[in-house]
Amino acid sequence: MTADPNLLLELVKIPMPFGKFKGTILCNLPVSYLEWFQRKGFPAGKLGILLQTLYEIKLNGLEYLLEPLKKK
Repeated sequence: MTADPNLLLELVKIPMPFGKFKGTILCNLPVSYLEWFQRKGFPAGKLGILLQTLYEIKLNGLEYLLEPLKKK
């Protein structure tokens, strides 16, 4: 899989399309929700890739990487 340079930008712009946090921008999802997906399985396709990426970012304390992108 090739790294998509727009992935981080999408995390700060795209809202969650369904579920308990529908409408919440992905980067604002709580870790507990991402942990639930980790246990139950991430959705297929682009959304799953975005959520897995966000999970790894939050798990490793890298949320500061998203801060400058929120301002764009």
